[in-house]
Amino acid sequence: MCDPNLNSPSLLVSRELLREAMARAGYGLSAIADAEVALAELIVNAWRHGRTPSPAVVISIESRTLRVDVADLSPLLPERRRPTELAESGRGLQLVEGLTHRWGAEPQKMGKRVWFELSQDGGAA
Repeated sequence: MCDPNLNSPSLLVSRELLREAMARAGYGLSAIADAEVALAELIVNAWRHGRTPSPAVVISIESRTLRVDVADLSPLLPERRRPTELAESGRGLQLVEGLTHRWGAEPQKMGKRVWFELSQDGGAA
C-alpha cells in the first residue's frame, strides 16, 4: 500500500534540486540516479525513524565531490541491519552504501545528521 505522506514536497523538491546541481556540475545520468535513490532513502529514514516530517537537506559540491546531508530530530544514530531474505525492510543503509562512495552519521545539538558523498571522478570521496 502506498503512503501518501512518503511523496511530500520536501522529497520532490530535494530530488529536483539535487538533479539540477549535479547536472550543472557535470555528473552523468547514472550518478544522478544513484544520488537520487540515496537521498530518497535518507529522507524516508528521517520520516520513519527520526520522526521528522520536514528533515533539513543540504546539498553541496566541492572539489568534484557531492555531499548530501539530511538532518532529523532523533538522537539515535542509524545502524546498518542484516535483514533476512524475506524481510520487507532494513536494507536502506546497504543501498546507500552501495550507491555512494562514503556515508556516515553525526550527532547534532538537536538530533543527528546522516550524509553521503559521491565523487565525480568515481574514486573514493
